[in-house]
Amino acid sequence: MKVLAATLALAAAVAHVHVHADTGTLNTTAPGAVIRKEVYGQFVEHLGRGVYEGIWVGTDSPIPNTRGIRDDVVAALRRIKVPVVRWPGGCFADDYHWRHGVGPQRQPSINSSWSNAIEPNSFGTHEFMDFVEQIGAAPYVGVNMGSGSVEEGQAWMQYMTAPANTAPGAERARNGRTEPWALPYVGVGNESWGCGGHMYPEEYAHRYRQFQGYLKTYSGPKALKIATGPDTDDYEWTDTVMKLATRFRPNATSPILYAPTKPLLDGLSLHFYTLPSNRWGGVHPARGFGEAAWISTMKRALLMDELVSKHSAIMDTYDPKKEVALVVDEWGTWYDKEPGGPDGLWQQNTLRDALVAAVTLNIFHDHAERVRMANIAQMVNVLQAMILTDGPRMIVTPTYHVFDLYQVHQGARRLPLTLDAAPYRFGDMAVPGVSGTASVDSSGRTHVSLANLDARQARRVTLQVQGAKPGPLRGQLLTAPAIDSHNSFETPAVVAPRAFTDARWSGNTLTVELPARSVVTLALH
Repeated sequence: MKVLAATLALAAAVAHVHVHADTGTLNTTAPGAVIRKEVYGQFVEHLGRGVYEGIWVGTDSPIPNTRGIRDDVVAALRRIKVPVVRWPGGCFADDYHWRHGVGPQRQPSINSSWSNAIEPNSFGTHEFMDFVEQIGAAPYVGVNMGSGSVEEGQAWMQYMTAPANTAPGAERARNGRTEPWALPYVGVGNESWGCGGHMYPEEYAHRYRQFQGYLKTYSGPKALKIATGPDTDDYEWTDTVMKLATRFRPNATSPILYAPTKPLLDGLSLHFYTLPSNRWGGVHPARGFGEAAWISTMKRALLMDELVSKHSAIMDTYDPKKEVALVVDEWGTWYDKEPGGPDGLWQQNTLRDALVAAVTLNIFHDHAERVRMANIAQMVNVLQAMILTDGPRMIVTPTYHVFDLYQVHQGARRLPLTLDAAPYRFGDMAVPGVSGTASVDSSGRTHVSLANLDARQARRVTLQVQGAKPGPLRGQLLTAPAIDSHNSFETPAVVAPRAFTDARWSGNTLTVELPARSVVTLALH
């Protein structure tokens, strides 16, 4: 009750607080690296209700579906233009044997990664590929290195990509798919330092070198191979894998034969979760929290910039041309189990999560040369989800709305944006008050997104804009009455975008009035 009272008091006080005046510059004449659309990727794991109910309901379900995949989820994901989906995990990827999930007779197995649940394998390779085709996304498939073999991985690659006039392709055709699938991304293991085998980096690097040689595509474009990278700030892992697994082993007697033409890996993953207290354990409620938890979560989310910078610097040592992408294929918030809620890492999604998504995407944009794919954890019903379901009911979350507001940046070129914002402080903690990003798309439209991390105070941001011709402004705003405002199945639009009109030009100066705890996206012209 004390937390609730404090939250209500905070909401009531917002209209009476001082407005900070912050400044910045935006140069629309100097576009930089392309913000790859794949930075807005998603992640699906066989965990809780992430797959079963969240995506797959079966062909005989009363929930409207297409070949067993629920139509409402597909429609919602198409609206935000999901570019790529990672599957089947996560820890489950190194527990997954693909043959259990193909053919008319599926073989149930034990999900030893998550509570020893029975995995029916009703949702397998064909169903996943159907799902990504329905939402218009590309598949990113994780191959089992932990409990699997090179032979198993190679056989799966052949099954998915070989022509129908081969034995693996013919088997695929008998199971309902004649044409091979395009498979642009392949992950080689998952968290091999932890649930994927508890390997040392040297061990993983040597095993990666072996696996990658057999994980080929047999039709269509060559798959890009993504190696298991570090957990958070494990810089030793990054250094070791980049040193040992990036290039061909030199051969003194025949150097030309083994001369490297490109790296052995196309991407190195990074996993980082936002925990309010910067550590596992403790009390981290997904809602009903106070301002101390709000600001500590923002501080943790902003650590992503340091992690990406330091891992990128190590990668530059071995890959100065930036041929290897840093792929942040697990990121997002991780809180306590929701009291009375479903099992399987289900958590409510609040305005706090929306701000975490905004500042994280801003950081990825800042590092667009190296960060070329990211996958939020996870898509439906697990952790920082886009979508929550309850039987036939479905809602979209505040995080979903940020991905909606930010889809204008997909495939656009980053523009230099600097911000000089007063810190937001609470207790002994402080973070920058405003985070932002800007881009110009292929049609010449400039978009600016700004996030006010301050839970209590509005911000007036004044930008000196170079190169833009002042014209009509269009904007959308995402905010809500309280720091833990969220959407529920009974009230699904508590946190939802609305038109934003509190921006104005004065010559080449753009002034934006940001409400407390808000995200705004503006189209400048």
